Amino acid sequence: MTLYQLKPAFQALLNPVMIGLYKRRVTPNHITLTAMALCFITGAVLILFPQPVLFVLLPVTLIARMALNALDGMLARKYNQTSRPGAILNEIGDVLSDIALYLPFILLPYSNVSLGIIMLFCAVMTEFCGVLAQTLNGVRSYAGPLGKSDRALAFGIWGLALFVWPQLMQWNNAVWGVAVILLLWTIVNRCRSALGEEG
Repeated sequence: MTLYQLKPAFQALLNPVMIGLYKRRVTPNHITLTAMALCFITGAVLILFPQPVLFVLLPVTLIARMALNALDGMLARKYNQTSRPGAILNEIGDVLSDIALYLPFILLPYSNVSLGIIMLFCAVMTEFCGVLAQTLNGVRSYAGPLGKSDRALAFGIWGLALFVWPQLMQWNNAVWGVAVILLLWTIVNRCRSALGEEG
């Protein structure tokens, strides 16, 4: 069970917004670029000012990003605006946005830089393996337990927790360690999907 399975209900809530955007001639690529810009700006602020109080920006940005990511896909499918450049932009944008949003955690006190980088590398690999499954069997793998949406929830909650209780920073490395384990599990499940096995 991953948050991705709740996507249809989330999309139903966004349907009126999608219709409004289409009427204003907003394209899926416009939305993808907006989501990327939002993530880069938030990441830059947190890198320049790595203070726990500012990590309240993370859950706000992640919620907005999830909505924007859903909207670009909805627009593309509903109004036949899918394209190969758009697919490339979407995949690259997801990876770069993840790095921009999660890299600032490494700069917080009590964070082991090497462990944080390993975590980021594993996050990138989950997306690579998801696309690999699509390349091999035609179906993009969203297997968990720590896919993109699940990461957004987990790190959004952790960012909010650090904002409310900054002393929790002493547990940063424990969180990164658990994240690495779950990400490796996700990688294995997505590779199994690529091989046509149950994950």
